[in-house]
Amino acid sequence: MKTIGILGSTGSIGTQSLDIMGWFPEDFRVEILTANDNAALLAEQTKRFSPRLIAIANEAKYAELKAMLPDYRGTILCGEEGLLAAAAEKTDMMIHGISGMAGLAPLLATLDAGNDVAFANKESLVTAGHLVMAKVKEKNIAFLPVDSEHSAVFQCLQGGRSGLKKLVLTASGGPFFNRTPEEMETITPEMALKHPTWNMGAKVTIDSSTMMNKGLEVIEAHWLFDCPYDRIDVLIQPQSVIHSMVCFEDGSFIGHLGKADMRIPIQYALTYPERRANPVEELDFAALGKIDFYAPKKEIFPLMTLAYEVGRAGGTLPAVMNAANETLVYKFLEKQISYKDIHRIVAETVENHDNIGDPSLAEILNAVEETKARLKGIGTDAH
Repeated sequence: MKTIGILGSTGSIGTQSLDIMGWFPEDFRVEILTANDNAALLAEQTKRFSPRLIAIANEAKYAELKAMLPDYRGTILCGEEGLLAAAAEKTDMMIHGISGMAGLAPLLATLDAGNDVAFANKESLVTAGHLVMAKVKEKNIAFLPVDSEHSAVFQCLQGGRSGLKKLVLTASGGPFFNRTPEEMETITPEMALKHPTWNMGAKVTIDSSTMMNKGLEVIEAHWLFDCPYDRIDVLIQPQSVIHSMVCFEDGSFIGHLGKADMRIPIQYALTYPERRANPVEELDFAALGKIDFYAPKKEIFPLMTLAYEVGRAGGTLPAVMNAANETLVYKFLEKQISYKDIHRIVAETVENHDNIGDPSLAEILNAVEETKARLKGIGTDAH
């Protein structure tokens, strides 16, 4: 039986991971669960799976959590220190589902502990890929991608990398891939939140609409697969059934196809190298009928182009770009800035940053905080 920890158990990746635990109760035992501040759901999960340790990052929710678990005999931790202590616990595999920059320190802590990791936090690789991958190699651990695109590439490369020409990351294109530049001038949050195929949180949905999400995934793929940026392509595939492809020198393409269900790549990371039957509905090609492809338009998705440039430059620039985008997406959602302002201000922020090459963790975190502080007041006069 494989012991499992889940960092971010109440989020999308965490809850879907626990679905899989329920499918295979004889194969997995949940030992660690952590959440940010959803005490009610964490308590419910704890009652169901009886982990030996749980942690809630929001210290103010500690008493509430404890009160909901009067019969729990395991350890309850709280705060940033509690989260890091939970991440450092030894398990057979740690599922990393914490979103945003909040996931970086816990990731490094769980890698330091020598845990194999099922990984779903792109910001950690975008901002500190050199630190993360160095730790993975130092500890000689399995670092298995859970994001559908990177899991797809990983699966396509199981036959080996001999003759590999390029990676092709597919994208849904969000709701705007066939818009004109003029139509992009009047995008509202309500329009941008209508994703055609995936049900995600608001921040990721906006990033999908700008294709910044795909730009971040390009940087992530660079680190995960040690692949140069000029050999990573992006192709829009609106039906979201081809999750990514690899191309070889002889002209062959190998692609990974399946339903748009994150539990498939999560399960593969947990059972690798085996595959197991599950309740996920099989893709029906006859019902699908067709699969469309489009090249992303640079004039519609300038943030993706910027991500390529920033990724090549490296240093603290990716962390600054990511922090600026995150800050501005929330300002857009609050209607403090326009849709077009997201790219304009991110690009200006990146251009004005004094880049630090091969940064330490402290330098990365400092660059992030400085960027957020600099952009804090932008848009507040819009009301």
